[in-house]
Amino acid sequence: MSHSYHHAVSSAKRYGGQPEDYQEIHSWFDETKRIMADARHRALRHHAEGIFLCESIFGVTITNSVGKKVPVRLIAEQHVTEDMGGIPSAVDWLRNIPLEQWMNRPQRLQVEIDLFAPVEAAPSLEPIPDEEFYKSAI
Repeated sequence: MSHSYHHAVSSAKRYGGQPEDYQEIHSWFDETKRIMADARHRALRHHAEGIFLCESIFGVTITNSVGKKVPVRLIAEQHVTEDMGGIPSAVDWLRNIPLEQWMNRPQRLQVEIDLFAPVEAAPSLEPIPDEEFYKSAI
């Protein structure tokens, strides 16, 4: 599928109600097209972890326009499966990203740290001045 609306139509056929009942969830999956307007945008949300993130954002269920409660995870799984043919993990995506040198270029710390030196106690905090202090400062 290429557009979130078509996913929403598919959800309405599967779970009842209108496409508008499901549009927000399907749009959420595809809004990453703003970043990369080809299939690579799917690497950000089209995986098992993205499905659980979707559920944490939209809730466990939605109630469609005919009053039926539909699990958000099922809607999300439908979207990913329609686009991917299955549900990959985020690791499946990440394993296929070539590791570039710039991704792992450590920088030298500005200050040398002695890992075995005793930790100094944090300085005590001064009490917050009261209201009279602020009035006298004006």
